[in-house]
Amino acid sequence: MCLNHNINMALISTDICIIGAGPVGLFAVFEAGLLKMRCHLIDVLPQVGGQLSEIYPQKPIYDIPGFPAINAQQLVDGLMEQIAPFKPTFSLGERVEQLQQLDDDSFIIQTNDGTEVHSRVVVIAGGLGCFEPRKPAIDRLEDFEGKGVAYMIKNPEAYRGKKVVLSGGGDSALDWTIFLADIASETTLIHRGDTFRGAPDSAEKVFDLASQGRINLILQSHITAIRGNGHLQEVVTIDRNNEESIIIADHLIPLYGLTPKLGPIADWGLNIDRSAIEVNTVDYSTNVPGIYAIGDINTYPGKLKLILCGFHEAALMAQSAFKHVYPQQKLSFKYTTVYGVSAF
Repeated sequence: MCLNHNINMALISTDICIIGAGPVGLFAVFEAGLLKMRCHLIDVLPQVGGQLSEIYPQKPIYDIPGFPAINAQQLVDGLMEQIAPFKPTFSLGERVEQLQQLDDDSFIIQTNDGTEVHSRVVVIAGGLGCFEPRKPAIDRLEDFEGKGVAYMIKNPEAYRGKKVVLSGGGDSALDWTIFLADIASETTLIHRGDTFRGAPDSAEKVFDLASQGRINLILQSHITAIRGNGHLQEVVTIDRNNEESIIIADHLIPLYGLTPKLGPIADWGLNIDRSAIEVNTVDYSTNVPGIYAIGDINTYPGKLKLILCGFHEAALMAQSAFKHVYPQQKLSFKYTTVYGVSAF
């Protein structure tokens, strides 16, 4: 899309600088645009979409209102189309390094490429800089990275007709097991427990697939070793009775989530709780006036790390940000169903 390009100049001036161009950051552009606020987005990844585009672009998502299921990349593309009328600008493939608050309480944000953005408001939308996969303690695991071992699925077709072993007990492990059941020649899911942390509906589907013989479900077991001659060939497991099993496999995909790194954000004077930014749920503001945090990066009592919740947070944030950007103006919010986006 024409929107997905970098803006490079001495100083970019905008109303809101959004750190993170994932789905929540993109939707924040829409909510801000309805209130006639300009947005510039910065993301360390070379494309918009955040984890959806980088880690699982083909993964189906089931909790977006109005869509029984939507492909992750399709959601990103739809969000880009939705915000196109508001003409946001982007600095992609750049990492935020410094934040300076000026005497008038506005901010200068600087990236590792020297891009400088002057903004009245800063919104941290899950742009943590880097995500690292949580790797299980398996001997020689890294030796097989790129040779049968991967920590994310970018192209499901690469597994067509292959023997795939997944491990994990969260949503990603469940969703990809369901998805690959129709693609791989043999799909195996290994989990230490006998219940799952992921969505109950997804867990039920996995149990149903196992009962139908369409996947292999190995519970109360964990992987102890992997073997192969230049490429993965075997996955070794042990159960709670210390009985060892060998699974013939072309691919192993451990899905234990990602470990975020706050990077320079940790030095901005924000209240941090276990690598997440504490916010006020009235408007998702932080303890630093003018800085907000929405999406997976924030934390508060009852927090749910769902895209749906991030969209809600973006809407309330935008209302508060307007008052910060235009303190003398009266906020007059109109429903898009009545006026249409073009009216804004």
